[in-house]
Amino acid sequence: MPTYTFKNNTTGLEFDEFMGMSERETYLKDNPNIIQLPVMFSFVGDHIMGVGPKADGGFNERMEQIANSHPGSPLADRYGGTKTKSHKEIKTRDVLKKHKVI
Repeated sequence: MPTYTFKNNTTGLEFDEFMGMSERETYLKDNPNIIQLPVMFSFVGDHIMGVGPKADGGFNERMEQIANSHPGSPLADRYGGTKTKSHKEIKTRDVLKKHKVI
């Protein structure tokens, strides 16, 4: 059950009440001098501020396999590890990026 914030228009008193949705509707109908105040709600979990859930090793490994199959893609920049590329390939790619050939 959620917590609601109310305001008594006659006294100006703001208060919180813990009740169900149907109870809230009944409470507001029975008390015309009470209004519900809008409040900010908070999110809980890994999705806050653009932070997604943690990827496991299997997911990262699969993404690296796909990235190695598509070396010029943005996916390769993010997941294409240096494990499967030679030093020459890495340096060549860096030069091409620098001169915007890729």
